[in-house]
Amino acid sequence: MIIFLYGPDTYRSRQKLNEIIERYKKIHKSGLSLKFFDFEKDSFDDFRDALKSSSMFREKKLLILKNLFSNQKAENDFLKNLKEISKSKEIILIYEEEIDEKSPLAEKLKKEAKSHKFNLLEGIFLENWIKREFQKYSAKIEPQALDLLVDYVGNDLWQMENEIKKLVSYKEEQTIKKEDIKLLVKPKIETDIFKTIDAIAAKNKRKALSLIKEHLEEGNSPAYLLAMINFQFRNLLIIKSCELKHELYANDMRILSRKLGIHPYVIGKTIQQMRRFSFEELKKIYRKIFEADLNIKTGKMEPETALDLLITEI
Repeated sequence: MIIFLYGPDTYRSRQKLNEIIERYKKIHKSGLSLKFFDFEKDSFDDFRDALKSSSMFREKKLLILKNLFSNQKAENDFLKNLKEISKSKEIILIYEEEIDEKSPLAEKLKKEAKSHKFNLLEGIFLENWIKREFQKYSAKIEPQALDLLVDYVGNDLWQMENEIKKLVSYKEEQTIKKEDIKLLVKPKIETDIFKTIDAIAAKNKRKALSLIKEHLEEGNSPAYLLAMINFQFRNLLIIKSCELKHELYANDMRILSRKLGIHPYVIGKTIQQMRRFSFEELKKIYRKIFEADLNIKTGKMEPETALDLLITEI
């Protein structure tokens, strides 16, 4: 039997993998028939030898294969021998993350194996998953707090699990509120740069320069700050362009987030800032950011000087 676990949601696929392993260990207590193969270092021959070898305990084997799709030769060999492998009474579990689903082996496995694809959770499915996690700890979360938690963390379930544990520990036997999210959860996106962009949008150059100075004193490099400013003005241009094309779904940040591949938290902040710039202003600023970056990379200006000059010229 072949089991095929794959997809970008590695948290849930790893959970499924661990469930299968634990279930197997309960039945086959020796553990000697459980073998792992990583095709970044193992070969198809290593796997085939293990598959054909006799078990001294006459147990059904569980052979777990990882990175099969990262090894072209092993992938091709597996495909060539798929009919023979499928007839085996052993359990072959293939565990992958991102793969080319149109590859010949993936197409075959999706049809002929017990296939489970783990997509990233979105919308109501993500919210329900979070609620169930809180319920495991006998905890509750208010709807507004849940929305903010999703905006801050997104569908990274590895980080979400840690944040939920932190919140539950902090508010033991109490309902999680929006204020708790703001206090304890740091958004995946660097939020401090928004304050600097807000100051630039308000034409408050003194405050913008002061904020840049604070960033530098905290140890942030001028190159990092310029990259963050570039990142946000690029987002402003993209969102402004959507507005001009009447494609701005302001009533649902997540729709626009999926469409553009930009985090919902960034979408919300960007829409607020976008209103204060014309499209021509944004294009002009973006060109100045490019010039500042070029001056730094060609050695025409020191990074801090180029950054200060950029802020004063915007």
